[in-house]
Amino acid sequence: MERIEGSVRDLEARLEPGQRLLGLDVGAKTIGLALSDVTRTVATPYETLRRTRFAADAGRLRGIIDDHDVGGLVIGLPVSMDGTEGPRCQSVRQFAANLGKVVDVAMAFWDERLSTAAVERMLVREADLSRRRRAQVVDKAAAAYILQGALDALKAADRT
Repeated sequence: MERIEGSVRDLEARLEPGQRLLGLDVGAKTIGLALSDVTRTVATPYETLRRTRFAADAGRLRGIIDDHDVGGLVIGLPVSMDGTEGPRCQSVRQFAANLGKVVDVAMAFWDERLSTAAVERMLVREADLSRRRRAQVVDKAAAAYILQGALDALKAADRT
């Protein structure tokens, strides 16, 4: 079942009409989730999962995938600013490889450089959220930022 593709274009080609994408911001303690609409135009923050055992995390993700007709995952890859992949990237890649063994959906990685920082700035400036409230929403908001970047890239590619 392991279906990790090189690009979101490859991912899109495997989707049925009306299937959603699920964006993941995989961290050491949490997984931020965002869902696309059925037209794959808009990403919306969905939930933040507190990580436990992998089997439990995978089970919760499988339930969300099934409940929302998700056909693919866009997984944020925390590439370093210089473009290299460090231990965090390896951890996310391993999580995706393990997840690919238990869920039957296509997957693609999306460079998430600066996504959390951009979301934090937006939450402070535009939403004027307290530090505590930001901590509650930043992971799912970062997942939405990652997913929206992928959706926008797909739409731009369709126009060319």
